[in-house]
Amino acid sequence: MSEVLLSPPDSVVADMPEMDHIVTEDDTPVDNVFSEKQQRLLVEPLYSSWQPGRPFFAAANVGIFYAVRQPPLVPDMFLSLDVQPDEDIRRKENRSYFLWKFGKPPEVVVEVVSNKEGGELSRKLRLYARIGVWYYVVFNPEQCVQESILRVYGLSIARYFPQQDLDLNEVCLKLTIWDGVFEGLRAQWLRWVDADGNLLLTGMERVAQEHQQFEQERQRAERLAKQLRALGIEPEHDQGIA
Repeated sequence: MSEVLLSPPDSVVADMPEMDHIVTEDDTPVDNVFSEKQQRLLVEPLYSSWQPGRPFFAAANVGIFYAVRQPPLVPDMFLSLDVQPDEDIRRKENRSYFLWKFGKPPEVVVEVVSNKEGGELSRKLRLYARIGVWYYVVFNPEQCVQESILRVYGLSIARYFPQQDLDLNEVCLKLTIWDGVFEGLRAQWLRWVDADGNLLLTGMERVAQEHQQFEQERQRAERLAKQLRALGIEPEHDQGIA
């Protein structure tokens, strides 16, 4: 990606400012059940299944403070590489994503659109480009703000341009629309795919997959044991056969 704006704008200070006037949370709920589930489906699999070989910070519905005297941007989800949140999240300076603390913007921001009021293709798009977010993803399942259900915008010379694909090459991830059931709700979900084309599984999906593999191996071993006994050979227990 060419000429990515990596440094914060002039309005962002390098030193930690006074925190007394900054509101890190206002208890505003997410707008609907689908959005809440979609946010978690974008965050949890990264921690359960992704192994980028470098630290990262992924969060949902957490404020990105890009300037001291400006309200934060609050994306549905963001991903920031080579940073980690402080372990003491009770402290106010650790409750949100402050550009002056982490020293860089997130690489990826995702907005899940359910109405036309959020400014995802106007104000937010301009601000995310201004602070230097590499990829701006707009997931629009109800097609409220654009014809396509999913659009990835890539940053070039401090402006966003729509990509022709869903590859986020700079972070070695891809996106896909997955038609399936998550927590009892069937829908079209936005999900991560790794560089090898594998869907990033949730923790529960990984457990289910491992159980299925165990059952397949157990059944294979049982079939082999029956074949051996039919030949008059008693199978050894170290073959995994009870």
